[in-house]
Amino acid sequence: MSERRFARDDTGQGRVSTFSRNVLSVLEKIEYRRCDTGEDLEAIYRLRYKSFRKHGLLLSETVDQRMVDDLDSAPNCHKFGVFMDGELVSTIRLHHLTRETPFAPAMTVFGNVLQPRLDRGESFIDPSRLSIDPDLYGVHRVMPHITLRLAFIANIHFRTVACIFMIREEHTAFYARNFQATQVGHPRPYPPFTMPIYLYETRYDLNMQRTIDRFPFYYSTPMEQRMLFARPGPGELAPLTVLPTARYINKAA
Repeated sequence: MSERRFARDDTGQGRVSTFSRNVLSVLEKIEYRRCDTGEDLEAIYRLRYKSFRKHGLLLSETVDQRMVDDLDSAPNCHKFGVFMDGELVSTIRLHHLTRETPFAPAMTVFGNVLQPRLDRGESFIDPSRLSIDPDLYGVHRVMPHITLRLAFIANIHFRTVACIFMIREEHTAFYARNFQATQVGHPRPYPPFTMPIYLYETRYDLNMQRTIDRFPFYYSTPMEQRMLFARPGPGELAPLTVLPTARYINKAA
C-alpha cells in the first residue's frame, strides 16, 4: 500500500467549517482512555447497556445492567472510554481484523463475505458498541464524530484496507455522506438486536485523506496513534489518558 500523508492541509485552515470548529472546540475538553480492567471497564459496560436500552435496541432487560460478550476478550480488541471534563460520555469497541485474528462482530454476521478477503491478506477495523450517554445534552451531534475518530486513527495506525461498519438502516446515510462508505452485500439479522443490520465500508486508500481534508478533527499525529494502539512492552505502562492531537488545530486556525 502506497504511503499517504493523512495530515491536515495547512493552506486550508481558513476554510474550516463551522461544524468542524464546533467539534474541535469540544475536543479541547476530551480525553480518550483504554479500558481493559477495573472501574473504567465496568463503566463502559454499563454505558453500553444504558444507551442501547434507551434506544430500544435490546430485546430484554438484564439484572446486572451490563452489556458485555466474549468478543470483549478477543486478542485484537481495543475498548475505549471517551471522557469530557472528567466524566464518561461515550464508548466504542474496535477489533483489528486480520487473517491471523479474524475475531469481530462483523464476522458473526458477514463472515462469508469477509473471510475470503482476509484470506487474500486484507485487513479491517470493525468499530462496534458505539454508545453515547443518553443523558448528555448539547453535544450529541458532535459526539459520534469524536467517538468514531478512534476508529479512523486505528485505520491509519494499523494501515488496514478499510473501516467496516455494521449499522442500522437509518444510519446508512450518515456513513455514506460523511465517510463515502458503501454497502457490502444485503442486510442480515443480528440477534439480540431488533432490526436487520447493514454492512458498509470506507476504504483507507480512497477516502481517508478526503475525510481528514473535510473534517480536520480526524487528524492525528503518529504519537497519538501509538499511545492509543501500541501495546506496551515488558515493564512499560500504558498511558492513562490520551489527549486528541487534532484539538490543537483549533488554536492555530
